[in-house]
Amino acid sequence: MIKREHYLRQIRPFYESNLIKIITGIRRCGKSVIMDQIENELRQDGKKTLKLNFEDRAVSASINTVDALIDYVTQHLGKEKLYVFLDEVQTIEHWNVACRTLRLKNVSLFITGSNSKLLSKEFTKELSGRYVAFRVRPFVFAEIQQYAKELKQNYSIADYLVFGGFPQSIEFPTKEARLRYLNDLDDTIVINDILNRYKIRKDHLFRRLVNYVMISNARVFSANSVQKVLKGQGIDCSLNTIVKYLSYLEEAYVISPIRQYSPKAKRELKYYQKLYIEDVSFNSIRQTDGHWDITHNLENVVFNELLYRGFSLFVYKVDSQEIDFLAEKNNRQYLIQVAYSIAEESTYKREFALFNKLDQSREKIIITNDDFDFSTSTVRHIKLKDFLLNETL
Repeated sequence: MIKREHYLRQIRPFYESNLIKIITGIRRCGKSVIMDQIENELRQDGKKTLKLNFEDRAVSASINTVDALIDYVTQHLGKEKLYVFLDEVQTIEHWNVACRTLRLKNVSLFITGSNSKLLSKEFTKELSGRYVAFRVRPFVFAEIQQYAKELKQNYSIADYLVFGGFPQSIEFPTKEARLRYLNDLDDTIVINDILNRYKIRKDHLFRRLVNYVMISNARVFSANSVQKVLKGQGIDCSLNTIVKYLSYLEEAYVISPIRQYSPKAKRELKYYQKLYIEDVSFNSIRQTDGHWDITHNLENVVFNELLYRGFSLFVYKVDSQEIDFLAEKNNRQYLIQVAYSIAEESTYKREFALFNKLDQSREKIIITNDDFDFSTSTVRHIKLKDFLLNETL
């Protein structure tokens, strides 16, 4: 497995800190691997480590209470600092109490989990100022290329736009094997991580909502619109139920909504959102006719890449139309439009017309899968491959 230096570089300054290091992200995005890489670095420096994986039945069966966890770790304490790694610790009830206790000992504590309840208001209030959090995501394309080279496989941009970036899916050489793995992963996340965890009784409704959301990525979105679609399918449900179910998907790191920024109001508008999914494979496995939704997946891939690079993102409204992203980082703003191709004259005019309405206070960028450079004096065109393989804009 490749060394995920992008994340390790952020975490290393905290190795010796008594702050709790929280590593979060969707299931199977590589959190445990990063934890292993941190542990290996510490061991190579002669540090004493202790790791518990609570997805391992042997561990969860013998250490299943807060007191048992504290007692087990305490037995391994000595004069030297102990570096403790708790993988998927949220399976233990009141695990945050154990974390609060252990950080007071001669311990450097690292924890992982696949649910944002790790960062819930209750937890953060109790440990205010005592933790630092790191969000891990599935592979971006540059990481995929490193891993594919290690595996001696080819994984093209076209593959990425369909099969996404879950690390293990890249290991399978055929389309059929990848889709089977991704379908099983989807079932695990939807059933184990959400249906069972939140004890959802309306199983059928929840699954229908999930399917609609996953095939509607990179589109304008509201709870009202979801309700109308479900009612059109003969499923009656309340807005409160839809909002609640969507919050579960967000807590499991499956979806990310972004809001509209209005230049007239000079503020974020709360009622308008676009919805993106953590990995485009969630869309692809639901395409029953074999016709991949490359256009929306491409925009979703750009969204995920920009988040990975640390940008804050909004939808930017221009009159009744929108520019895909207002991206902010280090006090710089970029207006970014995404399209599969602008080779056709009509598409070219439509995409550039939005930019023509705006002044030059922000840099304007269009990202497409075209090989030809369509840059103008006011708009910079970036080819998708160049965007994915370069670390900055």
